[in-house]
Amino acid sequence: MHFNFREKLNSSKFLVTAEVSPPKGTNFSVPLEDARQLKGIADALNVTDNQCSIMHMSSLAFSKLLLDEGHEPIMQLTCRDRNRIGLQSDLLGAYALGIRNICLMTGDFPSCGDHPGAKPVYDLDSVQLMQVVSKLNSGVDFAGNKLDGGTSFCTGAVSGINSEKPLQIIKLEKKTKCGADFIQTQAVYDVGMFEEFMEAISHLEVPVIAGLIPLKSFGMAEFMNKNISGISVPEEIMFRMKEASNPVEEGLSIASETIKELMSFSRGVHIMPIGSHKNTPKLLSMTGISGK
Repeated sequence: MHFNFREKLNSSKFLVTAEVSPPKGTNFSVPLEDARQLKGIADALNVTDNQCSIMHMSSLAFSKLLLDEGHEPIMQLTCRDRNRIGLQSDLLGAYALGIRNICLMTGDFPSCGDHPGAKPVYDLDSVQLMQVVSKLNSGVDFAGNKLDGGTSFCTGAVSGINSEKPLQIIKLEKKTKCGADFIQTQAVYDVGMFEEFMEAISHLEVPVIAGLIPLKSFGMAEFMNKNISGISVPEEIMFRMKEASNPVEEGLSIASETIKELMSFSRGVHIMPIGSHKNTPKLLSMTGISGK
């Protein structure tokens, strides 16, 4: 029997989601082939929405392509590029095409992307966008006008994992109150830090899927530590990557150990490789979850 992502969220299964990016162009054969490596392994695939403000094919279009291939997509949607009319229009279009899972976020500022002169929209923030979806699910638009056919989205939100940032926790509480069905987090390297985060939000009673970016080099670990806000790579992991004769293999070993630790207090893991998913089946096999 086939269970959809919403049903799996309500089960006891340790979930695996993975991030895929649409192509920068119209040739979608390479990213679709990358996604095929995850068939039967990932419970759902997040489709990025112009990640890092770099222009790609729309997340809606690529989510439909994945759906046609038999995957279950989670369409990401940011507030950066559309006003409330455009956001609602895309959500209704996605639902009409069979997309049932979405993940809502604010979106990176355009100045960090490949079109730095682009004007950001940010008509709504991620909490308000969560309210939009709640209204669409109840059969009305954001202005309260009745829809000719509503939606029933399974809605995700994103979060950092620093429990010492109270505003981050407050924002997550608001998203949950507005109807978030699941949370996907920033990459976890410090399991103790993640455990403290889970304790801080235990009252929310929402499934939390821990983010994971497998390390490929000491330089990458150093970059994560110095440049990505909210990410903490422990000294022990830094040392292991620096001393590794095969950094990619060591990074997979570290990721496998992390997943095994996360199994006791998260609902799943969200894998976000830098590049392709060629090592993801091997990583999951190392954890004993599944894979080749």
